[in-house]
Amino acid sequence: MRALLRLSKAIDTLSATAGLLAVWLVLVACVISAGNALMRYGFDLSSNAWLEIQWYLFGGMVMLGGAWTLKLNEHVRVDVLYSRYSERTRLWVDLLGAIFFLLPMTVMIGWLSWPLFVNSLAIGEVSGNAGGLIRWPVKVLIPVGFLLLALQGLSEIIKRIANLTGHLQLDSHYVRPLE
Repeated sequence: MRALLRLSKAIDTLSATAGLLAVWLVLVACVISAGNALMRYGFDLSSNAWLEIQWYLFGGMVMLGGAWTLKLNEHVRVDVLYSRYSERTRLWVDLLGAIFFLLPMTVMIGWLSWPLFVNSLAIGEVSGNAGGLIRWPVKVLIPVGFLLLALQGLSEIIKRIANLTGHLQLDSHYVRPLE
């Protein structure tokens, strides 16, 4: 179990790094958006590339920030009964949900999105808009984002099992060993 918990900690660190990158992308997108508005309204200059890069950055925020959001347990829950469950029942719901829903979906979407990226890279796909950008950088974010989400799902599974077996105590935002 110690080796699995070390793996979980390494995955958590990777997710935190990707999440921090996503946070910086927010700042970059805001600066580009403000600069684009200034150029468009102040100097009557504009380019589709500036609009597209904002969408690419938004994609980066979502795809790189998803795993960190899962790590922080800040993702959206659909189950209205979840908050009424005991802590142990919530651990089981999280564990079974990750095993039977999260991991299969993240692996499937990541797997299916990989050829889209490879094809885009191979043909040098470019946006159809005048002044548009190459497409593969944003397309690679899909398999990368779902890989990160799958890894974080694995980390959460490890932590839930460790908690259920008495090896770890979970808090809503972080994990600490039992003392």
